[in-house]
Amino acid sequence: MSDSCQKAGRVRCLTAVMTHTHAADARLFRSLHTPAAPLALANAWDVASALVVEAAGARAIATTSAGVSWALGAPDGGALTRERALEVIARIAAAVTVPVTADIEDGYGADAAAVAETVAGVIEAGAVGVNIEDGTRPPAELAARLGAARRSAERAGADLFLNARVDTYLLGLGDPETRLEETLTRARLYVEAGADGVFVPGVTDPATLKALAEDIAVPLNVMAGPGAPSVDELGTLGVARVSLGPGVALAAYGAARRAARELFESGTVTSAADALSFAELDGLLAGPERR
Repeated sequence: MSDSCQKAGRVRCLTAVMTHTHAADARLFRSLHTPAAPLALANAWDVASALVVEAAGARAIATTSAGVSWALGAPDGGALTRERALEVIARIAAAVTVPVTADIEDGYGADAAAVAETVAGVIEAGAVGVNIEDGTRPPAELAARLGAARRSAERAGADLFLNARVDTYLLGLGDPETRLEETLTRARLYVEAGADGVFVPGVTDPATLKALAEDIAVPLNVMAGPGAPSVDELGTLGVARVSLGPGVALAAYGAARRAARELFESGTVTSAADALSFAELDGLLAGPERR
């Protein structure tokens, strides 16, 4: 990074090198949410992973907050600071040519006003969408955060796709018998607060997915993994967006562990046989604007 870039501020400087506009990216990203061809997101956690995902054919890049935290030496769940998260978002947005949406956990703030500040930083960093989760907090608190996020985007004059994450299934909240209705109740509240999409991770059952898609008035986002229906199958159920969450990052760290164990236990390195070549990965990062 140049001296002039450092003086201008890391986030502002990184976003300045973007060749695509926020408005165009936002329009494109919004249009990609359709069950006819669900938006598939293989979540990235740094510039290299984002470029690899983009080169594989991604129509958009989503970050994984867990993966970003792990790469920076922090556990998931609010341990990462807003500043460090925004810097990663800015670097990824500056490096790729497709729209970027950022997982910002609960908004990196103690209250709705702080979430508004985070969202202003996300927009400045170049992302056109965010995920904000409810976790174990009362639904009314996330609704307030979503409202603050929407108003922050409006003040910035930016089109921001606001994805509200409902954690009832992921965290096993409440009575299983009433979990579907609780999820739908939360989804309606979040849409009223300004959400453009609803993310319900932790569900793979086709009947439940179909019920969610039929009742939720905005695009439904789910998280896929081993054993889940395919993207096309999810589309037939009404799902408009499919994420892998921390799955790719976990797979990458799993590959690192396999290679290390093999090296330490047998002295061989066959588990690294399907790795990217040095030239391929280095080539993705070779652009002068990414140095």
